[in-house]
Amino acid sequence: MLPQSFYLRDDVVAVSRDLLGKVLCTDIDGRRTSMVITETEAYAGVTDKASHAYGDRRTRRTEPMYGPGGTAYVYLCYGIHHLFNVVTNASGIPHAILVRAGEPYSGLPTMLERRGKPRADRSLLAGPGSVARALGITTSLTGSSLLGGPIRIEDHGLRVEAACISAGPRVGVDYAGEDAGRPYRFRLESDAWVSSALSTDSSS
Repeated sequence: MLPQSFYLRDDVVAVSRDLLGKVLCTDIDGRRTSMVITETEAYAGVTDKASHAYGDRRTRRTEPMYGPGGTAYVYLCYGIHHLFNVVTNASGIPHAILVRAGEPYSGLPTMLERRGKPRADRSLLAGPGSVARALGITTSLTGSSLLGGPIRIEDHGLRVEAACISAGPRVGVDYAGEDAGRPYRFRLESDAWVSSALSTDSSS
């Protein structure tokens, strides 16, 4: 399990990039699933027009973003998709990272069942809505700790070279003006298990 010091760093962009290759795990309803994180998006809080917390908007939904690094922030998108985010930085600074895609690591039969798919293909964990559904993550888990709760992130020694990472603008945040073009989306270059630009997306 990653230590809290990993999440408490003040550079949300660096943490987002460092999450690539880490293993997202869940223990939900007595079933364990996990995936290697292959795509993330950073959201820089009160100064980021693409963030739910832009302008220091503090609501019942966004309150988990103001918790300490290592907290889960899960919200509902379009009233359908549960999207999982990793809260970073110190308490009171609402930085968050949307986990957009992954590669199956364990618990594949459970993930297929949750997604209603007969076999694994690149769409299984492509897009943040697919990730949360396959791993059993719902808004009921928002605010939970990643330091020993039902959701955690582990380092299994899977090393990612800088040359294998591509950075680009986030998807679906055109409303964010100049912030829409910031290169805050990170993905493993040439990895089949990443999302397409049309995958379910929303700001954090």
